[in-house]
Amino acid sequence: MKRSFNKECSISRAMEVVGDRWSILLLREAYYGTRRFDEFQYYLGVAPNILSARLKKFVDLGMMTRVPLPEHGGRYEYVLTDKGRDFFPTYLALKKWGDDWLAEPAGPQVVFKERSSGRQIEYPTLLSARGNPLELEDIEIVAGSGAVPFNRRRFGAQRPLAKVKPDRAGRVPRKSVADKDK
Repeated sequence: MKRSFNKECSISRAMEVVGDRWSILLLREAYYGTRRFDEFQYYLGVAPNILSARLKKFVDLGMMTRVPLPEHGGRYEYVLTDKGRDFFPTYLALKKWGDDWLAEPAGPQVVFKERSSGRQIEYPTLLSARGNPLELEDIEIVAGSGAVPFNRRRFGAQRPLAKVKPDRAGRVPRKSVADKDK
């Protein structure tokens, strides 16, 4: 049986947004405070066409917004939106893994400190409902409310799913969070 990858998977969709080297490095620079095209290009060493495409993608996806610079007609700065800022904990988790497993023996090149205390940021440990550290073996994977049929069969359904008639494009409309309890 031939199957394509699960396009509805949240990880698959996230990787479409940030799953290439330049996209994640561009976000890194935005978290460092970089806002202008020439600054991104300088710090990343990326070709202008690649940088332009990634910035456009982030603007189109609502992760950044393009704001005109009043002192430079026709030039813009790129500012993180709430959606772009919400990716920061994910970026920190990726950075921590890189620092733990791939950094040079001298340690990471950059650390993050809390402005008010000056203390280095502590990365949270995943905890169980009882407050104990969680390991991969402690996790149960179950089908979520938006699971496609393949994953409902693979992981079992959490609850009976209502039959929803697909729209003309063959996609099942998603319920909003507000509709979830209806």
